[in-house]
Amino acid sequence: MVLITIEGIDGSGKSSLVSSLVRLLEDECPVITREPGSTWLGESVRRAIADGADPVTEALLFVADHAAHIATVIQPALSAGKLVISDRYSDSRYAYQQVMLEGIIEGPLAWLRAVHDGWTIPPDLTFLIVLPVEEALSRMENGRTLEHFEEAGVLSRVQENYLSLAAEEPSRFVLVDGLKKEEEIADFVAGSIRDFYGLSRSRRRP
Repeated sequence: MVLITIEGIDGSGKSSLVSSLVRLLEDECPVITREPGSTWLGESVRRAIADGADPVTEALLFVADHAAHIATVIQPALSAGKLVISDRYSDSRYAYQQVMLEGIIEGPLAWLRAVHDGWTIPPDLTFLIVLPVEEALSRMENGRTLEHFEEAGVLSRVQENYLSLAAEEPSRFVLVDGLKKEEEIADFVAGSIRDFYGLSRSRRRP
């Protein structure tokens, strides 16, 4: 029972990495999931973003989706001894919503952590893809209108928040250079997950 999370700013290559992990770790039969979107509440989150909901409402909808995700996907899979890989998880909330809530709630990170306290399941290992914001934005230039959290200024602060979280827990976070080739990143992350998962299984043996 191992929970791996993939984090990074929008345009960092998370989705491409997770797609590669499905193939590279096929023999391990991992449960691949994501936030938001793996529960019925994901649609409410997307609607809140599209409708420009106030930051507190948006943050709490993300938290509600996280709770449903844990109850319906994460916890059952971990209880069954599965390897779980989630594209975004609680650290996304801490990095993104901390920016959205600045000036609205005093100490937004502490508030967000308090909301999660006592029921969330901490990841065992988190891969954080790091790359220049300009590069991330260029990857997202596909003619669509960017969401409010995809602006350069916001993404810069979000990435700073991610790096601060990683500095707090260096044993959990693995920083990944997002400028490397997709294949190189995927091979490195898949190999690291295999090593970590194998070590975890060996420790559980009697």
